Amino acid sequence: MTPAHPDKPRSLLREFMEGEAAGGIVLMAAAAAALIVANSPLAHWYFEALEAHLGPLSVEHWINDALMAVFFLLVGLEIKREFVDGQLSTWPRRILPGVSAAGGMMVPALIYVAFNRAHPETLGGWAIPTATDIAFALGVLALLGSRVPVSLKVFLTALAIIDDLGAVVIIAVFYTSGISLAFLGAAAAVLAALIALNRFGVLKLWAYLLLGALLWFCVLKSGVHATIAGVALAMTIPLRMKPGHSDDIEASPLHRLEHALHSLVPFIIVPVFGFANAGVRLVDIPASAFVDPLTLGVAIGLVAGKLVGVFGFAALTIRLRLADMPLHASWAQLLGVALLCGIGFTMSLFVSLLAFAGAPALQDEAKLGILGGSLIAGLLGFVVLRLQKRPPEPAADPAD
Repeated sequence: MTPAHPDKPRSLLREFMEGEAAGGIVLMAAAAAALIVANSPLAHWYFEALEAHLGPLSVEHWINDALMAVFFLLVGLEIKREFVDGQLSTWPRRILPGVSAAGGMMVPALIYVAFNRAHPETLGGWAIPTATDIAFALGVLALLGSRVPVSLKVFLTALAIIDDLGAVVIIAVFYTSGISLAFLGAAAAVLAALIALNRFGVLKLWAYLLLGALLWFCVLKSGVHATIAGVALAMTIPLRMKPGHSDDIEASPLHRLEHALHSLVPFIIVPVFGFANAGVRLVDIPASAFVDPLTLGVAIGLVAGKLVGVFGFAALTIRLRLADMPLHASWAQLLGVALLCGIGFTMSLFVSLLAFAGAPALQDEAKLGILGGSLIAGLLGFVVLRLQKRPPEPAADPAD
């Protein structure tokens, strides 16, 4: 049958989900490779390579501060697009994923604090289990194919985008120290220039990216984590179209940049980050570390906290008739997706590096909790969803 709108551009949300799903599989391979290498005779070269300096920063810092700024740039672009022109553009659409995301951040944080309340040296890691890794979660959903209704994939994507927004705020507010007022002022001036470009209708991407590089440098030197520059830059990229190109997806600077980053970030930047940070030398970790409050707080926060927070808050919202159940979805399928939200990997690893900067032993314990919790949550979510019946009929993508 010929499509009703053969020239209609593909949904950006669908492209995002498909790209992230495939990227999640690549990320799984990168994480597994990191663990294998870190526990092999190549471990010495692996850790030395990360500590080697390229100019003013080590390889590890280039990855975590520079490459991840590009990751956060994409996160910022997705947040802006979805809130302005996408699945989160109206309040009714925001309610279910928004409330679920809030619950999915609050409950894991409370569980972590409960485990670590008597250990002030580890309390700073409370935000580690609050994150959801969209790439990993959608990668698991991709393995299930049409067994999961599209509406739940949209719900998970929207929830993860709001979750990312929460993570950005947490990083900016709670993991910033040693502020340099001079560089912070310089960053504010550059940001003002970017906003001016937007206000004056400048649609040339190179102008924004050039100032964005300067913004990254100023933020790096200011004491605020450099990746926040990526989100700040994204908020200034215009979403408006060129005159006469209202239906052309390539006309909006934001869409063009987001489209360009959809292959770079999930297939290169995030796997490189995963490979550089998932390597834990298990033979050097005492057995007691597996049951330490830090490890358990992260792991149980991800598995139980996300389940209770996401599913519980979603169920309450639906029962109160503040939002509808996603189309063709069952309670069991919603439960399975809530479990998948416990895959914290990328953002959780990132927060753990900030929370325990200069404390490698605590970072390793956090990584154990992240890897263990994410693996358990992913497997449980996959099994729950795999046991469910397929949707009664193909569900149309509401973004198409």
